[in-house]
Amino acid sequence: MNLLDHKRLIPRQFLLFTFFVGFITIMTNCAQQHQEGEAENTYHIIPKPLKLEQAPGVFKINAKTRIEMSHDNAELRSVAYYLNQMIGIPTGFDLNSSIAKGQGQPSNSILLKLDDQISNDEGYLLTVSSESIVISGKEPIGIFYGVQTLRQLLPVDIDNNSKVENVAWTIPNVHIEDEPRFVYRGMHLDVGRHFFPVSFIKKYIDMIAMHKMNTFHWHLTEDQGWRIEIKKYPKLTEIGAYRKETLVGHYNDQPHKFDGKRYGGYYTQEEVKEIVQYAKERFVTIIPEIEMPGHSLAALAAYPELGCTEGPFEVATKWGIFADVYCPSEKTFEFLQDVLTEVIELFPGTYIHIGGDESPKERWKESQLCQDIIKKEGLKDEHELQSYFIKRIETFLQSKNRRLIGWDEILEGGLAPDATVMSWRGIEGGIAAAKEGHDVIMTPTSHCYFDYYQSNSPNEPLAIGGFLPLEKVYGYEPIPEALTGEERSHVLGAQGNIWTEYMNSAHKVEYMAFPRAVALAEVVWSSKESRDYKDFVARLGSHLKRFDKLGVNFANHIYDVTASFQAAEKGIQVTLNTLNEETKIYYTLDGKEPNLNSNLYKQPFIINEDASLRAVAFNRNEKAGNVFASDFNLHQAAGRPIELTHLPHESYNLGGKEALINGVKGSNERYGDREWLGFSGKDFEGVIDLGENKDLSEVNMRFFNGNGQWIYLPSKIEISISDDGQSYTVVGTAQNPKSEEKVHNVNIPLINANGRYLKIHAQNYGLIPDGRQGAGNEAWLFVDEITVN
Repeated sequence: MNLLDHKRLIPRQFLLFTFFVGFITIMTNCAQQHQEGEAENTYHIIPKPLKLEQAPGVFKINAKTRIEMSHDNAELRSVAYYLNQMIGIPTGFDLNSSIAKGQGQPSNSILLKLDDQISNDEGYLLTVSSESIVISGKEPIGIFYGVQTLRQLLPVDIDNNSKVENVAWTIPNVHIEDEPRFVYRGMHLDVGRHFFPVSFIKKYIDMIAMHKMNTFHWHLTEDQGWRIEIKKYPKLTEIGAYRKETLVGHYNDQPHKFDGKRYGGYYTQEEVKEIVQYAKERFVTIIPEIEMPGHSLAALAAYPELGCTEGPFEVATKWGIFADVYCPSEKTFEFLQDVLTEVIELFPGTYIHIGGDESPKERWKESQLCQDIIKKEGLKDEHELQSYFIKRIETFLQSKNRRLIGWDEILEGGLAPDATVMSWRGIEGGIAAAKEGHDVIMTPTSHCYFDYYQSNSPNEPLAIGGFLPLEKVYGYEPIPEALTGEERSHVLGAQGNIWTEYMNSAHKVEYMAFPRAVALAEVVWSSKESRDYKDFVARLGSHLKRFDKLGVNFANHIYDVTASFQAAEKGIQVTLNTLNEETKIYYTLDGKEPNLNSNLYKQPFIINEDASLRAVAFNRNEKAGNVFASDFNLHQAAGRPIELTHLPHESYNLGGKEALINGVKGSNERYGDREWLGFSGKDFEGVIDLGENKDLSEVNMRFFNGNGQWIYLPSKIEISISDDGQSYTVVGTAQNPKSEEKVHNVNIPLINANGRYLKIHAQNYGLIPDGRQGAGNEAWLFVDEITVN
């Protein structure tokens, strides 16, 4: 190679190097623009704001960004501190905060502005531009909720609890006007059945606040444990806070088994004060619950003189309802007033919850003292005695400038004058209270009990029963249609409940609570018209990444396949669905787990013979979610028309009447799934049209059996047959079926059964007897597949 050739190589190398550098620069810029473009179009906010206007561009947080406040206000300073911590920990920036000066807003600043032009106390305006951010609220609480929205507009790494490197801390430009639909937006936690540390209580409050909920209902006393220090009565925590052992497995499992380990704990008053202050800084009001007159065994174990018998009593070791309750003596009222006095000093909120639920009347019926009070006060019965009890407590609370709140049983015997009702046994109690002019918080088991199962996966952890998937929570409407005009204004909002019989760790509480609590948060904050489940799930997918950063053990079922079954001319039509549009569903009909070589689901298909359906979603060739499983037994009535005399309860009718004859059996654990139909206080009666006269040999029926959940087997079953649908002949019966199994199969042989129309009548158990959970209430009857051979 000569010198000339060497000189020619130099510019070629330089050109190649220049091209390479330029290419890398272009690609880097494109990547940055893509990231910023994503930020500009990412508004995954939960709960969904009332009004959101997108805008191009982003605001970039850096080391020079500052927080400014419009007023020198203690609560506003608290919000500024919260914001600085929220941003400062993962970014490493100290934003500082100061009182705004002059009329203009400095660039590269976040202004927290009190604005009395905003009408709703909890409402806020959030405006993000490339130069600055303004969060306005009538009150600091509104500004705090604006901060929570700002948090969700930032990259998910903002929820790290340590510094994160190499993140572009950008916020998409936007203008948001937002306010809540309901004034009461709550989550409950039972610490009586299982006890949780202060650190978790704070984390739980953080999650409540993050989703713009404003109330934490803290269930502090139970049969299984007294969890709050009362200085005047030290035995409440010395004795009442501990039980000798705990039930293992489910309450319905027989015989009961126990772990033989002492269990308990309680919160000192100093710890309670610490938690109350922590909640206050996050604008969460705590409602303490001190149960009375029932669910009081732990207190009676400590102070047996408060009962109607001499005892002795012990802290309960299993779940359920117990006959021993507070006796309405003057000694009891003195005790409860002393306890409530200390509780009131710890909790500054307006409400004190006194329970009032599931209080058996057996001991009161046997007590001469109780009978004397009934006679002296001119009361009708023990239900009115409970009303007398509650009214006395309400009078005391009113003298302390507090309001009483209780479960819907406080309606029985007459409601205390200013009491607020939590409607849990359905919506009927809430309707009755609102019509009487009382405030109501809706928290029915059907939509708000997060101790129920949330998926059909066989891998779900043990739960109390029932079935409450995310979609059903999201579909809840807190205002009953039966209320009109002024009555509707008495529905203050709704609350999700976490009962912890089967949650012995914070890890499991999180799994059961989230993301169902997130769905309820949107129900009670966002407008009814704006709610769309598919849109919610799209936002939730991004939101769950924040839970990962926060260390929340959430249940992820949003990618699970769901299915619906309908009668078709030649079998059962199967429709599969998944809410993630990026996924594809693969299925099998032989019981094998699907893979990418299995049937690709494209449209509904017909099953016309026995089959074992398995289906799962795949995202980019990786399995996403749990395998859906359903086995089909196409008996003589499968897919045939059926008519019911009584409609199932609206809360337990997911699959409709067709679920009774679609060839699919319901879960052995989840009595609220698509296959189970629930009847409250009503008989089951249905007529199946077989299409033509057929010889029949037997009918098999399945009934859920969960007395702990007020679910009872039928008293009697009768099968009749007819040629014309008018005149029926009884061809089979079953009397008083009894079983200790959760699901009881009843096989009914048929005698001389030939006909077209088959009538099935199962008689409801009736009123639940004394000594049982739910005594005095109507029993539930749950039915699934009716198999006809």
